[in-house]
Amino acid sequence: MTRTPPDGAEHETGPVAARSAGSAPAVRVLLVDDDPVVRFGLRMMLSGAPDLSVVAEAGDGAEAVALARRHRPDVVLMDIRMPGTDGLTATESLRSRPGAPQVVVLTTFDADAHVLRALRAGAAGFLLKDTPPDELVVAVRHAAQGRPVLSPGVTRRLIDRVAEAGQDDRKAEARRRLDVLADRERVVAAEIGAGRTNAEIAARHHLGLTTVKTHVSAILTKLDLNNRVQVALLAHEAGLTTDD
Repeated sequence: MTRTPPDGAEHETGPVAARSAGSAPAVRVLLVDDDPVVRFGLRMMLSGAPDLSVVAEAGDGAEAVALARRHRPDVVLMDIRMPGTDGLTATESLRSRPGAPQVVVLTTFDADAHVLRALRAGAAGFLLKDTPPDELVVAVRHAAQGRPVLSPGVTRRLIDRVAEAGQDDRKAEARRRLDVLADRERVVAAEIGAGRTNAEIAARHHLGLTTVKTHVSAILTKLDLNNRVQVALLAHEAGLTTDD
């Protein structure tokens, strides 16, 4: 399973990290939406950024998976609700493959079960379809660098609204999974659940930044997760807090 860097805002790795302005290759983007008007709008918004390149467009999830194999995009902008193979199924398929692209979910809702499922499957985050063009461009760049496309405030609002049937079962399962973590790793996981960056965690617990990054990498490996958003969701479901 492909994993993103522990905290992309402070440490970038992979092919995108090696890119610089000028002759460096652009971030390759795949657009996925069943509405051609939406795809056209997304293409127009991204076309003004010289470091981004839309390499293909898909009208459903099955086509997205096929085009991703052919064009090997760095980032996929993925609609959730589409006829045929939906965006959730496509996201799970894409993120389960070696060399998986980063997936950013496109939605008209800022928090629902579909978005949460996509995040649990390894999506880098989500964008509302009415996101301003400049913010869309920045979000794609962040996703390509392995950075979550969610502000800490949005992350907390999203996970705080998870309160459907089966919560007790999910809490027990989440706590079982977190049992593999060492004490310090549990503390770091709780801080990630609170939306804090590596630098903020280091300052709060008087740790070196490298030490925090090592803990985050260990958490992702032990829990078999892709990114910090998944850690935050799991910590929330387990009821893990920064006081634990």
